[in-house]
Amino acid sequence: MSECTHNCSTCSQNCSEREQDLHAKLNEFSSIKKVVAVGSGKGGVGKSSVTSLLAVMMARRGYKVGILDADITGPSIPNAFGLHMKAQGSDLGILPAETHMNIKVMSINLLLQDETKPVVWRGPVLAGAVTQFWTDVVWGDLDVLFIDMPPGTGDVPLTVYQSLPVDAAVVVSTPQSLVQMVVGKAKTMADLLNIPVVGLVENMSYISCPDCGKKLYLFGEENGLDKAAEAMNIPLLAKLPMDANISRLCDEGEIERAVCDEIAPAVDAVEALLK
Repeated sequence: MSECTHNCSTCSQNCSEREQDLHAKLNEFSSIKKVVAVGSGKGGVGKSSVTSLLAVMMARRGYKVGILDADITGPSIPNAFGLHMKAQGSDLGILPAETHMNIKVMSINLLLQDETKPVVWRGPVLAGAVTQFWTDVVWGDLDVLFIDMPPGTGDVPLTVYQSLPVDAAVVVSTPQSLVQMVVGKAKTMADLLNIPVVGLVENMSYISCPDCGKKLYLFGEENGLDKAAEAMNIPLLAKLPMDANISRLCDEGEIERAVCDEIAPAVDAVEALLK
């Protein structure tokens, strides 16, 4: 055996120094600079709304943005953006839907004949669908692709972290101790799979009094994520209020009209990945 030159491109030997890329191959007509997963480990904490707001804010800053809706059994991204058409195909692959702000979206709801029908699939089939959203969708040139993760730490999140080249994760939680415990498991999962977590977003943190502007902490101010973020050694990026207007815009498919200044630090963290 010849002496190792540490140049794997000219060597056919399999050794400990060779790094094998086990990620699924991106569609050949696509180029994506950064992939950011938005997850929690628990449902009902607002992952999809946070994903949508991050995408909208990045698009407003002039970036080319896409959203891969990996929550196959509970897709809500298309509804937030008012997308109810069917995705089209071409010789190049599946063409994602595009919003008014040119955000590219792919979700199982864009492929179903009836978007109200449930998807009753086993885990491996769900995971396979998410992988196909990466390999078969013509994303074009994107600065950042957000992945709206499903809850839990099962087949689909595992597939996303192992089969897609995720650059970073944003973890979403509400200020409740039980939720924080489950979120901690999602953070640990990311650590085990070497996915950097750029920080936490505390959703439904408080409501603002419409008369005096005072912040009212429905779960108790002491139940915030400050200590949890410190224990996990990650920054608490933002505390988002319960906002009836944003909720209404999501329901009406008008999330692109939403204004949420509180999420700006989380957007800054994503933007820093690109710079």
